[in-house]
Amino acid sequence: MGVSMATARTWVERWERQQERYAVDREERFTVIADVVEHAVAGRAGPLLLDLGCGPGSLAARLADRFPHAEIVAADMDPVLLELGRTHHADAARYVDTVIGAEGWTDVLGLDRPLDAAVSTTALHYLPEHVLLRTYRSLASLLRPGGVLVNGDHFPPDAAACSELTAHVGRRRSERTGGHAREDWRSWWDAAARDPELTDLLDERRRRHALHSGSGGDEQVTVSRHAALLRRAGFARVAPVWQFGDSTVLVAVMGDTCGLPAPAATRGQ
Repeated sequence: MGVSMATARTWVERWERQQERYAVDREERFTVIADVVEHAVAGRAGPLLLDLGCGPGSLAARLADRFPHAEIVAADMDPVLLELGRTHHADAARYVDTVIGAEGWTDVLGLDRPLDAAVSTTALHYLPEHVLLRTYRSLASLLRPGGVLVNGDHFPPDAAACSELTAHVGRRRSERTGGHAREDWRSWWDAAARDPELTDLLDERRRRHALHSGSGGDEQVTVSRHAALLRRAGFARVAPVWQFGDSTVLVAVMGDTCGLPAPAATRGQ
């Protein structure tokens, strides 16, 4: 079910343009995520990074450019996007086919040492809270002390009455940068369905989506709720480090290593 390099390049380039329609300041978000990783891996010769919901390798490729000596594992369940990533960004990461959040999903990652960082962008918002908590606990068990989980996504504000406002601000920002004129998600997949090189992969994608159709949707979990789940999962420090509209980069740190003293009520616990 492989694809040619030319086909992979075409569809990945179209994917990049299409995603700019939805991710506010997408390149800035990627850069901020890499900045957090840089802080976490400072002084480590060969850091181990995990890209969750990697798609066709957009974030993995940028991390590979930024950290050429890192080992990057990129995980996703979508056979189309995984194959595009394996072909177009072959040297960026080791791509792993797994359903994030499912029972035993980390067993196939093939990790031989603790992670320095786990990163994700617009990939975890479909998980229901109980699956999200289970996923966070799995990641906490994989990260070394001082390792980070960095999640860039659209998070609704804690005040529900403000959600329309934050979404509007982000949408207007996207329109000012030409995002509204770009190909959208549905039209990208509709066009991909007409490419004969992708036929088998798309058939497999439909089979998998039917199998996992009840596993979640756009769950609209707020930043504070994510933070609460992360703390329950064992992360010592959780904080947003960048935000525009409802687009946020949220960071969770394993261990007491943010450079801040623990609150008095939690010391010694």
